Amino acid sequence: MQAETRIHKKGTFTFKEALESVKHASEFQKAGAIACFIGVVRNQTPTGEKVLGLEIEAYEEKANETLEEICKQLEKSEGIIDVQIHHFTGKFKPGEELVYILVAGEHRQETFQTLKETVERYKKEVPIFKKEYIITDKGEKQSYWVSEQDIT
Repeated sequence: MQAETRIHKKGTFTFKEALESVKHASEFQKAGAIACFIGVVRNQTPTGEKVLGLEIEAYEEKANETLEEICKQLEKSEGIIDVQIHHFTGKFKPGEELVYILVAGEHRQETFQTLKETVERYKKEVPIFKKEYIITDKGEKQSYWVSEQDIT
């Protein structure tokens, strides 16, 4: 029962569903660890401006294709059983969840290492677009599109 869709509309997929999907991977009985990353919206920019929210859009067909490719490639790593990335689109407030990444592996070392690699690759390779709504240090409301690399 591996989750097929990787890009989800906000509110249509839960962390519990993601975890259950990993537990139903065909080789899960070999797992000794599941490592998870949950990305959330920060309340400030790297330069200290207040974030009111984010709007996330994706070129869904290409994003799903790229996410699937990343997961399949990393699942070939020694000791890795399943890799899943689930990213949300829509409007988000600080503290809300944007992405779930789950890696099941035989041992914690390779599981943690693969989790980190998965996060870094998805942030660099997937066509996901973010519009940030902020209040500047002068009290002005602004919004602008940022690349994933700009939000660390």
